[in-house]
Amino acid sequence: MAFPSWFSRFSSSSRIIFRAIRSSSVHHFRTQDTCSAEALNSGGKIPLLSWSSSLIPLAVALSAGSIAFDIGRNPARCDAAATDDYRGGTVGGKGTTDLVVEGYRKDVPLELIDELKTICGESMTLDYDERHLHGKPQNSFHKAVNIPDIVVFPRSEDEVSKIVQCCNKHKVSIVPYGGATSLEGHTLSPHGGVCIDMSLMKHVKALHVEDMDVVVEPGIGWMELNEYLEPYGLFFPLDPGPGATIGGMCATRCSGSLAVRYGTMRDNVINLKVVLGNGDVVKTGSRARKSAAGYDLTRLVIGSEGTLGVITEVTLRLQKIPQYSVVAMCNFPTVKDAADVAIATMLSGIQVSRVELLDEVQVKAINIANGKNLPEVPTLMFEFIGTEAYSHEQTLIVQKIASEHNGSDFVFAEDPEAKKELWKIRKEALWACFTLAPSFEAMISDVCVPLSRLGELISRSKQELDASPLVCTVIAHAGDGNFHTLILFDPNQEEHMREAERLNHFMVHAALSMEGTCTGEHGVGTGKMKYLEKEFGIEALRTMKRIKAVLDPNNIMNPGKLIPPHVCF
Repeated sequence: MAFPSWFSRFSSSSRIIFRAIRSSSVHHFRTQDTCSAEALNSGGKIPLLSWSSSLIPLAVALSAGSIAFDIGRNPARCDAAATDDYRGGTVGGKGTTDLVVEGYRKDVPLELIDELKTICGESMTLDYDERHLHGKPQNSFHKAVNIPDIVVFPRSEDEVSKIVQCCNKHKVSIVPYGGATSLEGHTLSPHGGVCIDMSLMKHVKALHVEDMDVVVEPGIGWMELNEYLEPYGLFFPLDPGPGATIGGMCATRCSGSLAVRYGTMRDNVINLKVVLGNGDVVKTGSRARKSAAGYDLTRLVIGSEGTLGVITEVTLRLQKIPQYSVVAMCNFPTVKDAADVAIATMLSGIQVSRVELLDEVQVKAINIANGKNLPEVPTLMFEFIGTEAYSHEQTLIVQKIASEHNGSDFVFAEDPEAKKELWKIRKEALWACFTLAPSFEAMISDVCVPLSRLGELISRSKQELDASPLVCTVIAHAGDGNFHTLILFDPNQEEHMREAERLNHFMVHAALSMEGTCTGEHGVGTGKMKYLEKEFGIEALRTMKRIKAVLDPNNIMNPGKLIPPHVCF
């Protein structure tokens, strides 16, 4: 009875080492200044390094040794390092503090380059500058040792499907690319491969005014979409950073300042069309406003960060442009007082559309960047919508609440241009911060807690931030318990990077201890993977990995993101 079990274990272990030896001949580490794709394009040959048959006895010996020293253990299921998946990555596991994402990759086959040229024509490039641009996010300190080998610009869903089929056949990794405004390394290409830039797929395919929904391609920006919708009296209510595209917003499950009234991306997408890892195109639902049919594939894809497929079409829920609105501002002596007013406002039942908190350092940055003279103290910004009478009534109620919590200088604006200017200041807060340290980079926290714990979390965090030698600002979507800290640091100073990481680590673990999350709206990417086991538990992460393995068995879809590398099943 023992021999079949031993032989099965022997065979399994042998196969793993066999694959590891075979893959080691073609998978190797590359640095950013290596440009294998260009060499291939110029007609160079792929070096095919065959492994010697003399290694077979070594594999057998190692197999036997692994059994002798590790009986009862299956490396393929329990040890990420034992698998032959060169796309697993080494950054993001629990406890890691690395900020540069390493990766392993194989040379892109000439055959794949020729196939992509046939599909995309002139809409692809091997140019180093273009590839480098796509390998470094615009507003993120995250970096990778590699950049994409090829960048393609599909014009249709059919082209995306064919591109994915080719990459899957050659087992070359894919990174979908939208507006490049994400902050956690989502669009890095640590394993090289193919970057699929969706910027040419930006059309409005259908607008259903009476149903208040719109069907769009993923490359359209939310700001451009709202310009298109305005003449119809409609708008899409999510408002992340300028430049974000609908596809990327779906992929990261983003939200924004209006989420307190309209919900997140999860609540505003009716259905999707997605190209899976084998090139199949799946539509996740109907256009009905609600459905109880089958698994909720739409919500599965939203927030999957390109690890399950490439989004090619999105049907969005729209809202009527409010009839009237009032924007108000109020000052406070501490961030705790401001947070308490935000909580009290939500508990009062008032349907505010925005509640934003800025600390005194952030207000100072806004004054410098915009030539303003705002009082440099913690500040709350509100927006009330509805009829004129209802908006005024809400404003007066909140003014009373603020006065009961040490609020002062309560002012409000009704003029359209004045309101637009106030929200423009808030939207450009990230860029304003860099006026405080123009040559620095920003590490941005994104914790979110149950609303009742917001005041406590901000107070504890603010004590750490104020005691730090780094410049730190606080911005909060105070109505839903989500706040950001912008930690400015010099990337060339190791002590700065360690301090920024320490502060971020402190806030994340404080939020998790309050039943919160490490990311309210920015997503996981590579930067937040290390916190997921504490937030979800290992079984939830194993379930995620099983889903990934079924939908993307070759692990080509944005590999090394979202699921920590130490998770196995």
